[in-house]
Amino acid sequence: MEILFLCLIVFLFMLAVFDLSVGVSNDAVNFLNSAIGSKAAPFKRVLIVASLGVFLGAAMSNGMMDIARHGIFRPEYFSFYDILCIFMAVMVTDIILLDIFNTLGLPTSTTVSMVFELLGASFVVAIIKIFSGESGVGLNELINTEKALTVIIGIFLSVAIAFVFGTVVQFLTRLLFTFDYRRRMKWKIGIFGGVCATAIIYFLLIKGVRNMAFMTPEIKAVIDHNTGWIIAGCLVGLTVIMQILHMLRVNVLKVIVLMGTFSLAMAFAGNDLVNFIGVPLSGLSAYNDYAANGDGNPMEHMMVALNNPADTSVWFLVGAGLIMVIALATSKKARKVSQTEIGLGSSVGGDEMFGSSRLARRIVRWSLSAINQIKHHTPLKMRRWFGARFNTLEAVNENGEAFDLVRGAVNLVLAGALIALGTSMKLPLSTTFVTFMVAMGTSLADRAWGRESAVFRITGVISVIGGWFMTAGAAFIGAGIIVLAMHSFGVAAMFVAAILTVFLIIRSNRRFRESKPEEGDDAMFNAIVASNDSENVWPVFMTYLKDRQARFLSYAEENYRVVTAAFVKENVKALDKAESSLMKEKQRLKNDRRKETLCFRKLGRETAIEKSTWFYLGNNCCMSILYNLRRINEICKEHVENNFLPLPERYVADFENVRDKVSALFTDTLAIVTEGMTDNVDIVRRECEITKNQISDTYHSLYTHIREGDPSTMTVLYVYLNMLQETREMVSSLRKFIRAYAKILDNNYSGR
Repeated sequence: MEILFLCLIVFLFMLAVFDLSVGVSNDAVNFLNSAIGSKAAPFKRVLIVASLGVFLGAAMSNGMMDIARHGIFRPEYFSFYDILCIFMAVMVTDIILLDIFNTLGLPTSTTVSMVFELLGASFVVAIIKIFSGESGVGLNELINTEKALTVIIGIFLSVAIAFVFGTVVQFLTRLLFTFDYRRRMKWKIGIFGGVCATAIIYFLLIKGVRNMAFMTPEIKAVIDHNTGWIIAGCLVGLTVIMQILHMLRVNVLKVIVLMGTFSLAMAFAGNDLVNFIGVPLSGLSAYNDYAANGDGNPMEHMMVALNNPADTSVWFLVGAGLIMVIALATSKKARKVSQTEIGLGSSVGGDEMFGSSRLARRIVRWSLSAINQIKHHTPLKMRRWFGARFNTLEAVNENGEAFDLVRGAVNLVLAGALIALGTSMKLPLSTTFVTFMVAMGTSLADRAWGRESAVFRITGVISVIGGWFMTAGAAFIGAGIIVLAMHSFGVAAMFVAAILTVFLIIRSNRRFRESKPEEGDDAMFNAIVASNDSENVWPVFMTYLKDRQARFLSYAEENYRVVTAAFVKENVKALDKAESSLMKEKQRLKNDRRKETLCFRKLGRETAIEKSTWFYLGNNCCMSILYNLRRINEICKEHVENNFLPLPERYVADFENVRDKVSALFTDTLAIVTEGMTDNVDIVRRECEITKNQISDTYHSLYTHIREGDPSTMTVLYVYLNMLQETREMVSSLRKFIRAYAKILDNNYSGR
């Protein structure tokens, strides 16, 4: 029996490897975003700095999360088998939960997930023990609910405090430097750099290295008794150093951002990420105690040994550090999670990842009303002064960065300072929540949330915050269900759960790679939005527009063929897939339209005025075509799902003729778009008109058959009639699209 338990402990460590990987993928957002978003250094250099911080933080950590041993449950009341079930359920749930969040691109709290998984699994096992009469004690003696309550309070504190401080500090910093900060750095940068660097060192002392293995009680006492002198000395010395660096033409802001990246990475690895090995290490301690002192019955041997302090081998810590560094360098999901926060805080208009919500719209409306009231009671001179200090037109984004180095520095320094302050005051501030909400607060103060993006940004922030609270609930419930299955079905259920988890992670990663967006299109879009040269934007924009619209036309032609063929063949699965595909295409088309509009604004004023009408007409035609496709799929799917009569054979040939002609029109239109030629425009438009007339003739002939035909076929013929109507409207939209695209290409085109 012991060999099976040893295998399960090995499984725990294997799962810990996956957990470390997905944990890094999620938490990388916290220490990479400011450096990546402000482009303080090339991505590889940022990655090297962060990797160094991660490795040192993990290798020098005390390596143990006491909460895994005795923070949530009282181990003296739990047997070795109970503990093994709890730990296996925690690891399985944590991996699946974090991977889901990573795939969706949403940052979440690894600490909260771990705590609530332990709480959920322990709660279920405690209930089992109470009802079976094994323990002889109540739930309060078995479970430590105070810790979970403390974490929940910490969540609320983290969100509110970080957002408010981020907004206020960035507002004051921007007043000091303005967006044209390079002209105002002569003497201010030394003091600003000294304050920032001192805050980073304070953060490292209080949060980053305080719990490291080499920190003896004597060293901690020295730091505690001389904190004031250490801070004062650092402030004076670093202020002088930063001023000298500025005089030597070193970009001090980049230095601060990289220092902050290193310190946050080190603290995260040492205090958060290394927690993932706390569960398997606790499981190993439990196994060693059972092997040495157990009487062969895992149900009877109680885990009193877990109340003792842990002694972690440095090799476990070094191994964890290496795994985290490799995951950080190779994880594509980490970059997707980073894109979420960078996108929500970007000063440059871009692809909004989130849609609009009713709550976000109301918040924006209330905010605009409050701003108007404040403006009404603010003197004109003061409004002009604030407007000059917050003139976003002065912002220079030479390399297409999402925000400037001033905000990047504030993000890192303020997040570190708040985390250090919370730690020194024994407040359970979540590092994930602090860094994210500081970034959102600074972006708000920086006027990054304009009227045309605010509703999407607020929806995104609400979605992320909601995801944090969902983490707690999902972790509690998921771990509880899994531990119930393991406790009920024994060791076999543990092995099955472990193997199933590995399979799910592999499948998730494979699907994530398959769904990776086109990097070339994104790069082209970013280049257009970041460009300040309106004269050279037009050819790049036309290439971008051509690629997007060619992709849509190909999709529309293929979808039309699939849906109509599925209706004729009564293939309900194909219609289900088409419905899902059309919903995704609707969102993609909306995103494309928003991105194309942002690109269009980068054109010269004269060009934009000339092309705007036709540009928006072309976009509306694409949306109309998509609506026609959705209507066709909707009526076909409803008919086939209800198992009504199929389309009679005598109508199939006529419709296939119509379908082939419509497909040919899509093909000809696609050729016009991809080749960029207007020579065939009039010919294709005439073909559209001819096809419309043919569809009308088929429509009127069918209407006569419906009035005079068999009543039993009326239902399917009405569906067919609607399909012809929508097809005719689709051809009409295609004809308008061709003209609009031709006018965009050649303003001299005069076709009607």
